[in-house]
Amino acid sequence: MKTYDVFNGDADGICALIQLRLAEPCESTLITGVKRDIALARKVPAESPARVNILDVSLDKNREAVDGLLAAGCSVFYVDHHFPGETLPDVPGFTALIDTQPTTCTSLLVDQHLDSRFHNWAIAAAFGDNLNAVAEELAAKTGLRAEQAEALKTLGVCINYNGYGATVEDLHFHPAELYRAFVQFEDPLDLIASEPAAWQKLRDGYRADMAEGLAAPVLNETATSLVVKLPDQAWARRVSGVLGNELANRNPDKACAIVTEKADGTYLVSIRAPLNNRTGADEVARQFPTGGGRKAAAGINDLPAEQLGAFVGVMAEFWAD
Repeated sequence: MKTYDVFNGDADGICALIQLRLAEPCESTLITGVKRDIALARKVPAESPARVNILDVSLDKNREAVDGLLAAGCSVFYVDHHFPGETLPDVPGFTALIDTQPTTCTSLLVDQHLDSRFHNWAIAAAFGDNLNAVAEELAAKTGLRAEQAEALKTLGVCINYNGYGATVEDLHFHPAELYRAFVQFEDPLDLIASEPAAWQKLRDGYRADMAEGLAAPVLNETATSLVVKLPDQAWARRVSGVLGNELANRNPDKACAIVTEKADGTYLVSIRAPLNNRTGADEVARQFPTGGGRKAAAGINDLPAEQLGAFVGVMAEFWAD
């Protein structure tokens, strides 16, 4: 029976799969893409029974495909922290670890599932998912030194950064390629210490793109919101998500949004709820077509240009009370 590993192309999805495959090595078919490519379950053939692991993509967005896989006799192991829909499949072949609390992520759920066997990978993922307070607490409990925790933070942020882009051509590495390079290390601290070429390229690319992003123009700023606009360029698409996290960290009382121009005249939007009030990002995103996500972080894939002003207005008003 074939095994399919379906995972989000960001730090959380990659680090979750790294933990699973370190615990249970096997030959599997990898299905992933850019971070915003979340309708991944439909890419799994439903012609014959298979083992399917789905990590860090919303069940709500993949429900029809998952139901099809289950009907075809597949077993589905689903781990995620996004909104799953009103109900879960109630069939013997479906197993789920789903928790939508804003203080967890898929890699932390896998970490619990595996009794923290590869704990440092989960810490790196938590940092990459901008759960800094959670990750710092876990690092302290684990006994990591400050410089080790900081190294895991840099790694997690850089892996997350690699997932952003309109297409995989925007990325430094296809997420499947990055997974294959990094799963060779049981401890991410060993990866960092050995400085493989993939890690060096990723780290240097992140630094260069972040410098550009931090110099980008502010579209609108209020006491409770900050909206920054980026151009239709590959570096901007790569940096949009991690720039949103960085701006949120620098402005913990403000919701932050990165609005990136697209070639078709629409905008790609990344939204971060205020760090001191990690709710509402999904509600804002869902007010617009193609919007969705979770409470602390959400996005809009194709914001029409004529709705940009309305979006800026919602950002300014939503957290103002």
